[in-house]
Amino acid sequence: MVEKVRNGKNQHFHVSIDKQNVIKPTVLESFYAWRNLSFRVSSLILIFITSGLLYNLLWHIIYSKYEVWGNYSKLYPEIVNRSISARNLSALPLHVFQVYQPVTIQSDISDDENLLINREENVSEVCEVQLMNYSFGNSYGKPFIGEYKPPPCRFNRVIMNFTATSQGRQFDRLAIMYLNDIEVWRTSTAEPNKAGIVFEYLKDMSAYLTLWKSPQKLIFDLGNLVDDTYTGPFNTTLSATFSMVNTVNNPADQIIPISSRRSDLNAPSTFKLPPDIAANNITLPQNVNRAVFSVSACGQGSEEFWWQNVLQSNTDSFKDITLYGYSPFREVQILIDGHLAGVQWPFPTIFTGGVAPGLWRPIVGIDAYDLKEHEIDITPWLAILSDGVSHKFEIRVVGIQNEDKETGTLTEFVGDNWLVSGKIFLWQDSGDGDLTTGSDLDIKITDPVINISSYITQNATGANETLTYTVDVSRTISISSTINTAKGQQQVSWTQNLTANNYGRFEAQGNIQVNNQITTGIDESTGYVDYKSKYSYPLWCRTRGTTSGLGDISFDAQITRGLTLTIGGTGVHPTGIEPFLQNSVNDQVTHLHTTQNGTAFYSSSKSSKTSTSYGETSQNFNFLGSSGGSQMRELYSRNVAAINDTLTYDHERILGRDLNYPMSVGIIADNDMIYPLNMSRSLRHIVHS
Repeated sequence: MVEKVRNGKNQHFHVSIDKQNVIKPTVLESFYAWRNLSFRVSSLILIFITSGLLYNLLWHIIYSKYEVWGNYSKLYPEIVNRSISARNLSALPLHVFQVYQPVTIQSDISDDENLLINREENVSEVCEVQLMNYSFGNSYGKPFIGEYKPPPCRFNRVIMNFTATSQGRQFDRLAIMYLNDIEVWRTSTAEPNKAGIVFEYLKDMSAYLTLWKSPQKLIFDLGNLVDDTYTGPFNTTLSATFSMVNTVNNPADQIIPISSRRSDLNAPSTFKLPPDIAANNITLPQNVNRAVFSVSACGQGSEEFWWQNVLQSNTDSFKDITLYGYSPFREVQILIDGHLAGVQWPFPTIFTGGVAPGLWRPIVGIDAYDLKEHEIDITPWLAILSDGVSHKFEIRVVGIQNEDKETGTLTEFVGDNWLVSGKIFLWQDSGDGDLTTGSDLDIKITDPVINISSYITQNATGANETLTYTVDVSRTISISSTINTAKGQQQVSWTQNLTANNYGRFEAQGNIQVNNQITTGIDESTGYVDYKSKYSYPLWCRTRGTTSGLGDISFDAQITRGLTLTIGGTGVHPTGIEPFLQNSVNDQVTHLHTTQNGTAFYSSSKSSKTSTSYGETSQNFNFLGSSGGSQMRELYSRNVAAINDTLTYDHERILGRDLNYPMSVGIIADNDMIYPLNMSRSLRHIVHS
């Protein structure tokens, strides 16, 4: 008697034998019984072998450094493990980050008398203050207003932490922070997705130490719109950590705003060019021995992509398309009493929705979270500015106007708009009777050399098919004088040498656009304090867009861009070497070099109501430095790559030492603990060292 007994999900066969009715098997029956048994054993062996092969294959996929998983890239073991961990935590928001050198670090690395990574030995007291906890929903014209009071601890270093989350659909937004009427930080947001994002940025704010020492009105302006279409508010927190360290440069004694000065109205204090006149009349103290003008400027609206603009004579080159004009060149000018004192040729910032949004998630563009200011030393002007009367300080933004295909001139007519503000950092002599005097200015400034060209071709129907244009600009500025202060008599100077080369081309009646440009410059000041900045930012971008009569859209973009910046001497703003210094020294040199490469694609079908997108970005970042005349060495490097919101590669080093902590798509998973992907470097190192 045979009975089947079900046990769980598997059938187990139990045989019950009636011994009284046993019949001896025949030879044939014995053979079939043996064959059935052999088949079962063979099947079990085959299953065992197959399971072993599958196990080994899976092991190699996960742990091998050379297996390819998917169609796009080699996966390394730490990346695969992070991806597996991330799947179990997919509900967490995606971390969207900027690659930049660490602001705070902890480690035991120290093999140089001036360079190390152990801030704890230099920190005597630390206190933290929350500056803001606010959700920006419908916030256009409604900035956050807070009151800052200095913390009870002693401090000479201020590190600010900004963290934001968002979920849904939303554009990138510009945000500006003010202390009273002085802009102290300009940033932008990441674009959210349906699952949600989080982004964070740490910034050294020690340059504004004199402001942090007294109560301030804190204004944080992040204009946002929330409705049925754009659903994502930005939920933000802002905190500052105050500490005493040995490595802070001598801060300014006074900071004077060049702004619209609207903090009394609880409003932001930037100028908008056009239509504003960005000028203030200022009377400086008469005992100043050093003065530096710091300017902040970026294009918005029709000027956001100024580097893609065409010559003014080419704006109507294609039917049914009006191109933005005044050339792909912009110059931010600083004027004192109507005379040029210095210029900035702006870095082409690309925000997280710029060119193609798929390029910038989870790796945002260079400086997207921290739009850098430009320093112009106006110390040579002090003999004039210390006369006790008011002087006019003005910021202008100019482009190029051309009447023909070969010549162009600078013009204040540009698109709408540029947001600008400035501030003057002052260092003063301590004596009550000290008075700054000096010689007349020696100004050597000529008009910039501008060379332009443009060429249009037609197709068989006579319609314009292509447009090719070039814009090359160079300029030299030299301003010097001799000043007398409590420090003695000193020859002081400010010089700038700049070149910009732009190539642009439209094809397919404007549907394909290529831009290739590079800006290089050397700024240098000499005197009581020396400073030199050498910079270069190349940019190549190609975009193609098509639309059909049915409303279908297709768009793709490729981009290669970079930034190289070498700073020597003592500037106003931190260079990034500060966390690596044991002692403050004047002879500092830093060298930053970073490049980004990206490809993105988007298409949508109106009839099927479907869309597809793809984005791939990589970035290499290297930061070197020296102090006290030591040899230049690598302080920090990070190489990252991402495809379709997924971080596929991340390698990070400090002083040549790999940081071996797990990092995943938006999160860090470490046993039972989860940490934000780009938490402060100090905490990340403590957790994972």
